[in-house]
Amino acid sequence: MLPDCLSAEGELRCRRLLAGATARLRARPASAAVLVPLCSVRGVPALLYTLRSSRLTGRHKGDVSFPGGKCDPADQDVVHTALRETQEELGLAVPEEHVWGLLRPVYDPQKATVVPVLAGVGPLDPQSLRPNSEEVDEVFALPLAHLLQTQNQGYTHFCQRGHFHYTLPVFLHGPHRVWGLTAVITEFALQLLAPGTYQLRLAGLSWPGAEGLAHPQQPLVSPCQASSTSGLNKGL
Repeated sequence: MLPDCLSAEGELRCRRLLAGATARLRARPASAAVLVPLCSVRGVPALLYTLRSSRLTGRHKGDVSFPGGKCDPADQDVVHTALRETQEELGLAVPEEHVWGLLRPVYDPQKATVVPVLAGVGPLDPQSLRPNSEEVDEVFALPLAHLLQTQNQGYTHFCQRGHFHYTLPVFLHGPHRVWGLTAVITEFALQLLAPGTYQLRLAGLSWPGAEGLAHPQQPLVSPCQASSTSGLNKGL
């Protein structure tokens, strides 16, 4: 059964679990931060995602992501980076007191540290947001219940120089496929929000950030082969 993630008790539990890591990570420099917005869409707990603009440059244009970006010298810390970027991308102002805490960092292809910031943004209609069209093509929410269904979970194998290198999670059957670092961060959030409900599907496999960041410096490379519970080979 899906726990009541949006209850006061659920929020307090998450804040307590994240308190130690949050204090440590806020004191450390990082390259970038993203906001992981936990919202309620018509009363249903969900995570809010963006589809990066196809007009952007770089290999991640058109990908699903959380709002966020590079840390600015004027930012006080990674929390302020995530909140500032969310305001710039989505026009969504999230008060700092709505931040529950920081999840485990992940690492981009250039081995730069990206810190996920979990926040409760309350009831929300994604269609009411007015995103910056230069950065975002679409905003959408995926219910936690959808993300927790095993038929919507899979994995992608990545290769380097033609050989198996590591594996990352992927979430399927929504408006857009969630994969890469965004899927890793989604997995971190689900482990926190739905303990005992979400099971780590990649136990025993290697991916950046797994098992206490056992492989913290492995960058993402191109997928060489994919397998999943349903249809993950398509479109890779």
